[in-house]
Amino acid sequence: MIASLMMYLRPELAKVHGRYWALIREELTARAIQSPERLSNDAEEFDVWNAADLTLSQTCGMPYRLWLQDHVTLIGTPDFGVQGCAAGYYNSVFVVRRDDPRETITEFRDARFTYNHTFSQSGYAAPYAHCMARGFWFAQRAQSHGHRNSAQVVARGRADIAALDAVSWRLISAHDSFAGDLRVLAQTAPTPGLPYIAAAGADRAAMFDAISAAIRRLTPEDARALGIKGLVDISKAEYLAVASPPEGA
Repeated sequence: MIASLMMYLRPELAKVHGRYWALIREELTARAIQSPERLSNDAEEFDVWNAADLTLSQTCGMPYRLWLQDHVTLIGTPDFGVQGCAAGYYNSVFVVRRDDPRETITEFRDARFTYNHTFSQSGYAAPYAHCMARGFWFAQRAQSHGHRNSAQVVARGRADIAALDAVSWRLISAHDSFAGDLRVLAQTAPTPGLPYIAAAGADRAAMFDAISAAIRRLTPEDARALGIKGLVDISKAEYLAVASPPEGA
């Protein structure tokens, strides 16, 4: 068995994530669902997502619709209460240096754009759709391998603009001093948030119930630290309706 909740993990939140997983395990056990004692948060994400014995993990909407949808069970989507988004939805924020005088996204058409991964909904697909609707896509692009890395690259002047998961940006703003050197320029349209998944054939209803119960049992302090409000049911069709950039874009 393997489980991972790596998507919003930070060193400052490691203990909180551990307590959250302990609550989930208790609720899974109460429903006769076995689970590993420890999370494998350092394991390669696709190895986890594709594991035949996957108990629980969290993925991104783009990998789910492109590669995972027929091979995993969609459990539910955690709601992080992102402002301006429906429950369970989120968006991306474009961040730039605070002292950059440009005020609109189109003024950045020739800028240096950094992104976490090309398979990231918030870091790549959402900004691609946002910019293409305005007639351009960044010609100068470089991969950072993480939302926090993207923010830091912009803050240090090695790129001009990045698109970050709104929840990641919330955590960066709370924990990283370099966030003070950045400002939000624009936001993308909301899309379904990062879903919880399990191996094919998992008891979706029981797992949804268990995770919902665990969230309700979080202390107010831990719930606030994670930013989680509850678990919502977002359909597979809603995930698949989101457009992906064409290959090579």
